[in-house]
Amino acid sequence: MAERYLQTVLTPSVLAAQERYHGRRAAVGPAPGHDPLTDEERIFIEARDSFYMATVTETGWPYVQHRGGSRGFLRVVGPTQLAFADYKGNRQMLSTGNLAANDRVALFLMDYPRRERLKILGHARVEDARRHPELVLRFAEPEARGIVERLFFIEVLSFDWNCPKYIAPRFSAAEMEEAVAPLKRRIAELEARLTTKD
Repeated sequence: MAERYLQTVLTPSVLAAQERYHGRRAAVGPAPGHDPLTDEERIFIEARDSFYMATVTETGWPYVQHRGGSRGFLRVVGPTQLAFADYKGNRQMLSTGNLAANDRVALFLMDYPRRERLKILGHARVEDARRHPELVLRFAEPEARGIVERLFFIEVLSFDWNCPKYIAPRFSAAEMEEAVAPLKRRIAELEARLTTKD
């Protein structure tokens, strides 16, 4: 776990809850301003085709939204910087509106087959795609450029890897197709042998 993550999330109330339920509290020491992403985080992030992003409303309510795209649409553009193109959606503008009042975000990235998850805390800013066509060219896949409305830039404060406990493995249709492809080929070979014997 990156040091800044602990310092950020282990508030007095959390420490009191730890002591109440476990008889002890975690030690929170000094931490750097930001925890830079390593190659391990970069590789994991750029292999994802979706993630969840939480923002906070002006009335203090958390709001979580799914973001998806082609594998690697969430880009690591620096040791503490992420970016992604945001597409036309349901026009509610909840995440964008929330970030105008409070720039804090939490990202939750899952790899269900490997039972891995990465949590990221940061500060986000939103840029209008109409004013920055050069950013659309940089951060959107060619086939999606026509539907980009905004670009999100996230300054990473810190991150945390969670243990695999209680993560049920799940597989996408593409992952299942890849897994069963050798079986399908073998079945086709055996069927071909049977037909030639007749």
